[in-house]
Amino acid sequence: MEKTQKLLLSIVSPAFNEQDNIRSLVNEIENACKDLNGRFEIVIANDCSTDNTLTVLKELQESHKNLRVIDLSKRTGQTAALDAAIRHSRGKYIAMLDADLQNDPAEIPRMLELVISGQCDMVNGWRKDRNDPWLRLISTRVANGVRNWLTHENIHDSACGLKVFRRECMDNIKLFTGMHRFLPTLVKMQGYTVNEIPVNHRRRTAGVAKYGLWNRIFKAFRDCFAIRWMQSRNFSYDATEVCINTESE
Repeated sequence: MEKTQKLLLSIVSPAFNEQDNIRSLVNEIENACKDLNGRFEIVIANDCSTDNTLTVLKELQESHKNLRVIDLSKRTGQTAALDAAIRHSRGKYIAMLDADLQNDPAEIPRMLELVISGQCDMVNGWRKDRNDPWLRLISTRVANGVRNWLTHENIHDSACGLKVFRRECMDNIKLFTGMHRFLPTLVKMQGYTVNEIPVNHRRRTAGVAKYGLWNRIFKAFRDCFAIRWMQSRNFSYDATEVCINTESE
């Protein structure tokens, strides 16, 4: 318990077939968080990779004592891997990012400061200047537009993998497949505040993108209806217990 209290931040990441990126990811995270004086952990969930991702992670653990590896027994998808990493984490605050190095770990400290200072409960990254092929840019713009239209949101980049938030933001959220793309909305539905800031976005230099135009658009459209239904059934209330003094005078 004492160790858990000392951990300020957990940096979590789902990984599938990222053997060529994972070393740099761990090193960049450690460099970005060096001012935390060791009060952080890196939790990477391997989603049953078919390359050497798990082997590389095991090797990295020998020299990176704050690296924890969660290995899923079967391929379950990005949402499940992310959820596993979050549920196994122990920090007071959680930062999440993708393992493909397109999210810049150097952004984490300033995002963390916004949450610690009380300006918001979650900071969502906005890839305002994206370094992606034009077809991917179009698919993302369409997906974001559909999400905001159907869920009555104004988040520029809900699906950005780079986020920092208080641990309690996730306490009552049950993630289903694809729901990680709606985390800002799900967090708002719990009564927490969400800010969005532009973040550096980098070109993928190794590995293969896991999403394309068609699976992004149609899945986003389908999932939006699930979120819209949840919003329509969401409720909040204040309640106090009424006590009658039955003691005899």
